[in-house]
This record gives sequence, C-alpha cells and structure tokens, in this order.
Amino acid sequence: MSKPIIGIIMGSQSDLKVMKEAAEFLEEVEIPFELTIVSAHRTPSRMVEYATNARDKGLKVIIAGAGGAAHLPGMIASMTSLPVIGVPVRSSNSIDGWDSVLSILQMPSGVPVATVALNGAKNAGILAAQIIGAFDKAVAKKLDAYKKGMKERVEESAKSIQKKGWKES
Repeated sequence: MSKPIIGIIMGSQSDLKVMKEAAEFLEEVEIPFELTIVSAHRTPSRMVEYATNARDKGLKVIIAGAGGAAHLPGMIASMTSLPVIGVPVRSSNSIDGWDSVLSILQMPSGVPVATVALNGAKNAGILAAQIIGAFDKAVAKKLDAYKKGMKERVEESAKSIQKKGWKES
C-alpha cells in the first residue's frame, strides 16, 4: 500500500468493530489509509502529536470515531486544518449513542466536524473518498462506479419484487 492519505482513528480497541467499515470501503476504492487508536482521555499527548503531525505525514482527511463523551473528533479538529469526519460510536458506556452523537455534532464555531450517523463508519469512508475525489479524477471514477453499482443493485431488487407480482408504491 502506498503512503496513507486518510487517517482513521478511534478512541479504543472496542471501536474497531464499527470503524473497520471505513477501512473496508477505502480498501475497496484503493485509497491508502492508516488506522490506529488515539484516545482523547487516556493518551492526550498521542492525540496532540497525531493531530499536529497529520498534514506533514501526508494525510488529507481524518476520520475519528469515538463513543461516550466522544471528544476525539472535536479535539483533533481543534488542532488541524484538515477536514475531520466524526463517527459517533454506540459504546458500552454511552446513553444509547446520543451522548456520542451530540458531542461530535455540536461543535463550536470555528471547529467544524463533519458528522455521520451513529455507527456510520462506512459513510465516513465514503465521504472521505468524496473529499479526495473532488481533486483526484481516478478516485472520482471509482466513486462513480460505486454509485452506479448501488443504482444497479436497487434496480435489480425492484425487478425481483416485480417478478413476484408485487407492485411498487
């Protein structure tokens, strides 16, 4: 794999079951990424180092997943001008995920974090790819093919239902 241009970080190992979906999508469209654990609460100096060195390492977008208080995406965004995509993770200590959603979504002016749905790491991967694809024609072409494939799968599903005699509403 060539030099990573997207960073995927998460607050703990338990977040990997959600965050792997971003990695799997980026592998599918062949965008190089790195994946690691960076805890805002347990390893704050590691978090600062990651955020402040991300651009120099060649990263162009950071996907940050966190559960519970979910400070990681916002703290990373406060220390870099790279786009940060936050993934709220429903964790064992969360309030059904709402604490994570609101912690990532309600950022103060000047520190934006693009926020996807609860456990929406795949969409975070897609959004990161779209950001890269805005400036990279090869990535844009892969995303166009992905979107075309989604359309074709829906159309096939519709045909399958229609063959069974069900009518569309």
